Amino acid sequence: MPMFCPKCGSLLKPKTEKKKKVLACSCGYTTKDLEAAEIKEKITKEEKEVHVVEEDNSTLPVTDAQCPECGNEKAYYWTQQMRAGDEPETKFLKCTKCKHVWREYD
Repeated sequence: MPMFCPKCGSLLKPKTEKKKKVLACSCGYTTKDLEAAEIKEKITKEEKEVHVVEEDNSTLPVTDAQCPECGNEKAYYWTQQMRAGDEPETKFLKCTKCKHVWREYD
């Protein structure tokens, strides 16, 4: 059953008439009962597959830095703004051998 009046096209609104729930329009049109106009909705949730991607460090620059874990002398590095904009960036380092990550504050 449509939710719009077949006579004038206005939106039908729920109303109780003679102890029955009906849909009524301002033009005077009413449905026989509300059960006939019941709206059923089915919501389906699609599960999205998560793909795990190996980390690609080949695009990061390499610098001379000693790893505190394994003593390796090379590390990838990148900077990231961690505090307010008027403070210096934090430099992160990642060992090329054991993949340990640490910070270097300027």
